[in-house]
Amino acid sequence: MNHPPLRKIVFVLMFVLVLAALLWAPFLLYPVFLMKMLCFALFACAFNLLIGYTGLLSFGHAAFFGCAAYVTGYALRDLHLPVVLGLLAGIAVGALIGLVMGLLAIRRQGIYFTMITLALAQMLYFVCVQAPFTGGEDGLQGIPRGTLFGVISLDSDLTLYFVVLAIAVAAFGLIVRVIYSPFGQVLKAIKENEARAISLGYDIDKYKLLAFVLSAALSGLAGSTKALVLGFATLTDVHWTMSGLVVLMTLIGGLGTTIGPIVGAVVIVMMEDRLGEIGDWLANVSGINWFHTLGDSVTIATGFVFIICVLGFRRGLAGEVIALYHRQRGRARRDSL
Repeated sequence: MNHPPLRKIVFVLMFVLVLAALLWAPFLLYPVFLMKMLCFALFACAFNLLIGYTGLLSFGHAAFFGCAAYVTGYALRDLHLPVVLGLLAGIAVGALIGLVMGLLAIRRQGIYFTMITLALAQMLYFVCVQAPFTGGEDGLQGIPRGTLFGVISLDSDLTLYFVVLAIAVAAFGLIVRVIYSPFGQVLKAIKENEARAISLGYDIDKYKLLAFVLSAALSGLAGSTKALVLGFATLTDVHWTMSGLVVLMTLIGGLGTTIGPIVGAVVIVMMEDRLGEIGDWLANVSGINWFHTLGDSVTIATGFVFIICVLGFRRGLAGEVIALYHRQRGRARRDSL
C-alpha cells in the first residue's frame, strides 16, 4: 500500500490551516489591508516563479504590475466594462508586455538580461507619465469596484476580500501546479545547469519565454486586483522601485520556496503599513520619543531587515525554516539506523 510522502502531508495541512486563518482574518483585521497583502503576495509568487525556479532576475516586473493596474482601472472607470473583463484585460496586457519584453531580453544572460528588463520597464514608465489616460502625476483615481457577474456587489470590503482571496488562492494553486509539473522540472533544470538542459534536447529559450510570459501575466493579475481593491493606480506601481520591492520580498522570504515570497510580502507590507503604529507603541512603553519617528523611516527599516536576512538568513526566513526541518529529518534518520 502506497502512502503519501510526509512532505506532501505537511504541505496540505499547512495550506488548510493558512486558508482557515485567512477566512477568519477579515473579522479581526482591516479587510483592505489584508487584500493589499494578498495582492503583493501574489506579485511576489509570480516573480519567484521566474527567479526562484528559472534563475532569471528581472528588474522590470513593475511594468507588468503597473500597466495592468492602469488598464484595468481605465477599463472599469472609463469604458465601464464588467469587473471580470477588466481583470482579464489587465492579465492580457501583462502577458503581452511580457511576451515583447521576453523576446528581447532572453537573448542575453545574467546582468545583461536584468538591465534589458530594467531599461524596457523604464521606457514604459515614461510612457505612463505622458499617456493621457493614466492621469500623469495624479494617477488614475476613482476606479469603481462594480459588481461581480452583474450580481454580487463589491462595494463591501468583506465581500471583495473573499473575491480577492479566491483569486489569490487560485493563482497560487496554478503556480504550485506549474512548479511540480514536467514543465516546472525543466525550468529547475535550466536554472541548475543550462548547458546540460540544452544537451538533453530542450529548447531553453522557449521554456524561458513561457516562464517569463506566465510570470508577467500573474503579475498583471496582481496589479489589476490591487487597482480594484484600492481604487487607484499611480506611477509608483510602474516605477523601478516597485521592481526592487518585489525582489526584496522574495529574498527576505526565500528564493525558490513555495511559501517564501508570501512570507516576504507579509513582512514588507506590514512594515510599510504598521511601522508607525509599532513605533508609537514602543515609544509609549519605553518612554523613548525617538520611536515615534519609525513611521517616517520605512525605507531605512526595510533596508535594515534586508541586511539582517542577508547576513543571518541566507536562504530567507521560510528557506531557513525549511532547511532546519530537512536537517532534523536527516538527523532522525541517521539516529534510527
